[in-house]
Amino acid sequence: MSDSNRPLDGIRVIDCGTYIAGPAAAVVLSDFGAEVIKIERPPFGDPYRYLSLVPGMPISPLYYCWVLDDRNKKSVALDLNDPAAREALLKLVAQADVFITNYQPQLAKRFRVEYDDLARVNPRLIYGHLTGYGLAGAETDKPGYDMTAYWARSGMMAAMHSADAEPVQSPAGFGDHPTAMALAAGILLGLYRRAITGQGMNVTTSLMANGAWANACGIQAALVGAQFPPKWTRRTTVNPIVNHYVTRDQQRFITCCLDPRKDWPNLCRALDHPEWIDDSRFVTPEARRANGPLLVAMIDAVVAAKDMSEWKDIFRRHEVIWGPVPRTDEVIADAQMEVNGVFAEIEPGLRTVANPLNIAGVEKVKPRMAPEVGRHTVEVLESLGYGKAAIDDLLQRGAAMDGNQSTTELQPRRDRSQ
Repeated sequence: MSDSNRPLDGIRVIDCGTYIAGPAAAVVLSDFGAEVIKIERPPFGDPYRYLSLVPGMPISPLYYCWVLDDRNKKSVALDLNDPAAREALLKLVAQADVFITNYQPQLAKRFRVEYDDLARVNPRLIYGHLTGYGLAGAETDKPGYDMTAYWARSGMMAAMHSADAEPVQSPAGFGDHPTAMALAAGILLGLYRRAITGQGMNVTTSLMANGAWANACGIQAALVGAQFPPKWTRRTTVNPIVNHYVTRDQQRFITCCLDPRKDWPNLCRALDHPEWIDDSRFVTPEARRANGPLLVAMIDAVVAAKDMSEWKDIFRRHEVIWGPVPRTDEVIADAQMEVNGVFAEIEPGLRTVANPLNIAGVEKVKPRMAPEVGRHTVEVLESLGYGKAAIDDLLQRGAAMDGNQSTTELQPRRDRSQ
């Protein structure tokens, strides 16, 4: 397949962000053909490279977070505090189609990379700005990660636990990756508008707003004054047919029976208890709610008598809507994800997670390994017309860094002091 079939071939993206959501949006664009140039501060680059070192993260010799969200990119190490480095950035901006940053507004102003700054250099530029808490109000310059601005601030953290448990922290990147898709969509809207008008666009979104969108059903309920029920546990749930259960081989699944007229009889037959269908204790949603603990105990006993593989076949035959509840380390063996291209190979023995968007007839770019800091600095500067003397001057004064001559490459943690 020709590369020209990819919708973003020929589009140049500058990723001037840190951590996850902004850079992840750039990855999505790269998968469809865009050239992405990541701007990193020398000598150590984006701190996201080292997120896997944070206590509590899964332990690996590879900086796997970096592998995920900075594949396909070219790394250019520039210290934007230096006027000469900023001049190099502006030369890049003049040739770019998209500029992505998640700098806090005060930092974007400090480094003079706000929309108005860059639009003067390139009026056709699509500027994607991601913030933690939006561009207005007292908290606009407040630092925000997805755990604070998306997960906690949206009400999801308070909602997502049983009555007998404390709130939990969200997994790494839990809100960043959905927010990245929103930012990518906004950038694509900008490119579409530019194709019609020739003008650039300032696209903004925030982790906070995307968290509210993710929790929108609950927030909408609050907006109309709905009454929220008390929390329940798995055993005292108000809806036993939307619940999770444990099999004989200690696997867990969840049922999601939302149409009680059809789903309740199907579940009863699957559990080999058709007499429950018309049992006065369970025949209506109200009856099941009133007798929830009893019904959960009865289903528990039945489910515990068979292995997950057996239930999988039984539920298929009886059209029960359900899903397994695997551990994260088990997800990588999911055959359904595999056959649908959820995992993409970077190189033999190393896979990554593909972005979730697919276009019929278009093959995504084969992922390339995420670069070390400044790996492409010289290459990109040369493409901008910089000669050897000018490049050497930038390198010697520390305004830029050549990653091919540095020791800050992506390497096993055992080789790096922490």
